[in-house]
Amino acid sequence: MPVRILAISGSLRAASSNTAVVEAVAALAPADVEIDVYAGLADLPPFNPDDDREPLNPSVADLRVRVLSADALFISSPEYAHGVPGVLKNALDWLVGGEGEIVGKPIALVNAAPRATHAQASLAETLRTMSTHVIPAASITIDLAGRKPTPADILADPALAGALRRALAALADSAVSSPDVKAGRPTWQEG
Repeated sequence: MPVRILAISGSLRAASSNTAVVEAVAALAPADVEIDVYAGLADLPPFNPDDDREPLNPSVADLRVRVLSADALFISSPEYAHGVPGVLKNALDWLVGGEGEIVGKPIALVNAAPRATHAQASLAETLRTMSTHVIPAASITIDLAGRKPTPADILADPALAGALRRALAALADSAVSSPDVKAGRPTWQEG
């Protein structure tokens, strides 16, 4: 059974380097790793605990099913005003109110701008608070600052592709060895 990784870009920007990273990682995945690229951040309503009840908003239900079905998460996020983008934090807030879909999951955090360190630290703290496992060997900083690379540009750069391949391998290894992950996973569902 392949390792299933949900890959999330924390950016809604059309030419986002973080989205390019996520798409490049999907292309780099070996045969024993299945990547699901999540593109639903813009569809999630603002988190409101009063709305966290059945029937759930369909986009919230889809996020929770996809996180539950994943063995691990790969997140590439920009930094806005020294913080985590609101849309990504909103998605995490919807997972806090869930039924433990994210608990125990190994997480890779990718930072595509070396000068942007605040969001990465804040995101790591939020995820640890949510009882996930941020994997140091899978959490890397690459330098795409000032560039607007396509996934093909990233794949064509041996240093970038190599760094992402190593991060992906560390994340997949963590998922395979995690006692929280492999037991009782539901079947993969397409939204």
